[in-house]
Amino acid sequence: MNSRAEPPAGTAADAATVTLKDLREGQRAVIVRVGGGGSLRRRLLEMGLRSGTAIHVEKYAPLRDPLELVVNDCHVSLRVSEAARITVEPEDPAG
Repeated sequence: MNSRAEPPAGTAADAATVTLKDLREGQRAVIVRVGGGGSLRRRLLEMGLRSGTAIHVEKYAPLRDPLELVVNDCHVSLRVSEAARITVEPEDPAG
């Protein structure tokens, strides 16, 4: 039996989630899950990247790495490889 609390696979929410690295500049989303392990995950959580937190992709660097986010009115830069560990649900573009 799996001891980690994971949402059930195959739910409607799965289809609407992507990783943070897949978002475009100016796009907003809500964090669904912070992956990674050990010190990386701890650092992300300490920077305010937690489930349920709204984020905004401010911009990408010219070579697309790193990316700059706005989290709780703070600007945070992440490597694309770190952003790939964060699952988000993009905000509806119509809303």
